[in-house]
Amino acid sequence: MKRRALISVSDKTGVVEFAKRLEALGYEIVSTGGTHKVLEEAGIAVTGVSDVTGFPECLDGRVKTLHPAIHAGVLAMRSNPEHMKQIEELGVAPIDIVAINLYPFKETILKENVQFEDAIENIDIGGPTMIRAAAKNWQDVAVIVNPEDYEVVAAELEKSGEVSRETKGRLMRAVFEHTAQYDSLIANYLRREAGESPFPEKFTMTYEKVQEMRYGENPHQKAAFYKEIGKGYEGTLAAAKQLHGKELSYNNINDANGALDCLKEFDGPCAVAVKHANPCGVGLADNIYDAYMKAYESDPVSIFGGIVALNRPVDKKTAEELSKIFLEIIIAPSFDADALEILEKKKNIRLLELPEITKKNNPSMLDMKKVAGGLLVQQLDCESFDENNLKVVTKRAPTEAEMEQLKFAMKVVKHVKSNGICLVKENGTVGVGPGQTNRITALELAVKYAGDRAAGSVMGSDAFFPFDDCVKCAHEAGITAIIQPGGSIRDEDSIKACDEYGIAMVFTGMRHFKH
Repeated sequence: MKRRALISVSDKTGVVEFAKRLEALGYEIVSTGGTHKVLEEAGIAVTGVSDVTGFPECLDGRVKTLHPAIHAGVLAMRSNPEHMKQIEELGVAPIDIVAINLYPFKETILKENVQFEDAIENIDIGGPTMIRAAAKNWQDVAVIVNPEDYEVVAAELEKSGEVSRETKGRLMRAVFEHTAQYDSLIANYLRREAGESPFPEKFTMTYEKVQEMRYGENPHQKAAFYKEIGKGYEGTLAAAKQLHGKELSYNNINDANGALDCLKEFDGPCAVAVKHANPCGVGLADNIYDAYMKAYESDPVSIFGGIVALNRPVDKKTAEELSKIFLEIIIAPSFDADALEILEKKKNIRLLELPEITKKNNPSMLDMKKVAGGLLVQQLDCESFDENNLKVVTKRAPTEAEMEQLKFAMKVVKHVKSNGICLVKENGTVGVGPGQTNRITALELAVKYAGDRAAGSVMGSDAFFPFDDCVKCAHEAGITAIIQPGGSIRDEDSIKACDEYGIAMVFTGMRHFKH
């Protein structure tokens, strides 16, 4: 019996050459609609699906392959005599190869101003049914959903007349990965369009692999980096283009993401230096060179081996300073040609270009944290304090200059691991105390790094001060103003201490724990 291949594809890449090779091997080619036309115009003998089913394609092509004459040919197990007897009695020929890729739902919803009706019309019905059927009968049917697999299948057929069991198994697994992603995209799109909660009873998300990591957080852990699918991610790390340097590591990506999150808090020229996912230096200035120098001078020791993110193009002058120390990554919207020439001389540095680096994150970019046996999901923390809600709670109000620095400090400390303290002066950090078990320890660490520069600085805290010990420590370091969420039942103690030392204290009414 002549072998039969069913080919019906939206993405016609390589399909003509594949069909020609099958035809040369003696396969009968069965096809539908647009694919049928393309193959026929290429001089390939093609049998229409309607000729097989005896039923015309109808409903604008919505019904093509959904017919027993097709599905019985796909699902019949060749090793089951009863199956083979039944299809012979029914006059159904086995189908040995199924090459189908689905209506372009993802490509449709990524278009600008896509209409809901267009998205719905690009939900494939017959295609998923067909490839799932073929995948279920994988030991007998080679099912192809990715054009890059045409070569593998054709080469094996030309060599041995069969597609190996190993290849069929891999192709089968690819089908269910493909349909799982396809359905996830549809479900998530429909939920967003309906304005429903991003936290359904059954939580399913899909991502596409960007690259495999050499290893994970530690050398004994395997890892990979995946990107989200959809619009609105142009300003995220997944959209960055690497211009120079070796592959990014797991820790590189985690740290660079932290740098970008902090950078997006500021509109003016800003530089953020990060070490171990915590800001170790943040500078805001009239130009990117001065912004970087503020960030560098904040902590010249910790910045060594760290990551620097800048929200303005890197010029030659800034590049010369950046090249003076060892950095893992520099990420910026662009690099001037002479700046790139300078930085590319450093073999180990990674240079990332992200044109839309200033594009803000939004809460729909869900923040997920895997725990053993489960998954924590929350909205991304894109909120900042409301200036209208800032409340001066001490007898002394901060000066106008202090208030500007307090706002700056609060934007930075939001991205410092809890318990976090940040000391700033003149739009630059002078000391950061991240991830400590209590606030007094975090403050002592920040003061230690700040040294003499702590005097005259202001302080931001990611959470409230339940005791007056932090105020006492701040006074001893020369800190003049404090900003914190407030809301502790013991606020009176810290306010009283501030009044005693002449420190201004401001409450934001918003907490920013970061774990």
